Amino acid sequence: MELYPEIEPYEHGMLDVGDGHRVYWEQCGNPDGKPAVVLHGGPGSGCTPRHRRWFDPRRYRVVLLDQRNCGRSTPHASEHATDLATNTTPHLLGDLELLRTTLGIERWLVFGGSWGSVLGLAYAQAFPERVSELVLFALATGRQVEVDLLTRGLRRLFPEAWAEFRGGSDVDDLPTGYARRLNSPAPEERAAAARGWCAWEDAIAPGPSERYRDPRFRLAFARIVTHYWSQGHFLAHDGVLLAEAGRLAGIPGVMVHGQLDFVNFTGTPWLLDQAWPDGRLHVVEGAHETATPGIMDTLLAAIDEF
Repeated sequence: MELYPEIEPYEHGMLDVGDGHRVYWEQCGNPDGKPAVVLHGGPGSGCTPRHRRWFDPRRYRVVLLDQRNCGRSTPHASEHATDLATNTTPHLLGDLELLRTTLGIERWLVFGGSWGSVLGLAYAQAFPERVSELVLFALATGRQVEVDLLTRGLRRLFPEAWAEFRGGSDVDDLPTGYARRLNSPAPEERAAAARGWCAWEDAIAPGPSERYRDPRFRLAFARIVTHYWSQGHFLAHDGVLLAEAGRLAGIPGVMVHGQLDFVNFTGTPWLLDQAWPDGRLHVVEGAHETATPGIMDTLLAAIDEF
C-alpha cells in the first residue's frame, strides 16, 4: 500500500493557548469527514506534509498541529530567550482540548507515534469521552526505562557513537546534562550540544534524518526532547500511562510496532497490549521504522477500517 497523495490544507491558523504561546494548526481532507488528529513525535519534531497522507482525504477531516515551541508554533525553542517552563504534558493536553472545541469537534480519532503515542495515551486517559479510536505506532509510554535504553542501554550496540554522545554531558544523567548545555548563554555551546544530541539520534536510527541538517530544527528539537526526558515527561509518576491504561476501556484501537524497534527491549508493546482492554497489537516482523512497508500497510489498513 502507498500513502495517500499529497494534499494541501483547506484551513490553517494560529491558536492562542495562553502563556505567550501560539500553536499552528491546519485541517486537510473532507470538512464533513470523520475527524482525526495527528500527534507528531519528538517531542519537538513538528508536523510534516507526510503526516497528512495517512488518511483518505475523501473520508477524513484531518487536524494537524505543531506542539508548543516547535514547527510553525511560536515562540520557537531554537531562540535562547524562549522559556520552556510552560511546555509540559499537561499544557499540551490543554492545547488539544482547546483546539478541539475551537474547531467544533465532538470526538476524534487520535493518531500518534513515538512521543505522539505517549501524548495520545495521556490524552485518551484524561479525556476518554473525546476519543473515538486510538491508533498508535513506534510505541512508547514515557517510562524512565525507555529513556535509559535510548540514552545508555544501546551503548554496546553503538560504542563509538555513544562515546561521542557521552562526552557531551558532564553528568551521568545525559538528558539533564545536555539540557543544561542547550540552555547555555553561549550560542556555540548550544549549537554543539544540539549537534551531539542529534548525531546520537541519527546513530541509533535506521537511516539519517535530513531534518537534523537544519541548525534551527536541531536546536529546537534537542532542547524540547531533553526538557521532557530530564523531567519524566511531566507525567504524574513513572509508569502512570501503563498503570492507568484501564481508563482506555471502551476505546477501540490499534498498536503497530516493528519487531526490530529497540523499545522492544523494554517490553513496552506487550505491556501496553496487556493493559489496554480494547487495543490490538500488531508486531511487524523484520521491521524497525515507520517507513517499512509492513508497518505502513498495517497502519493504513487500521485507519481505513475506522
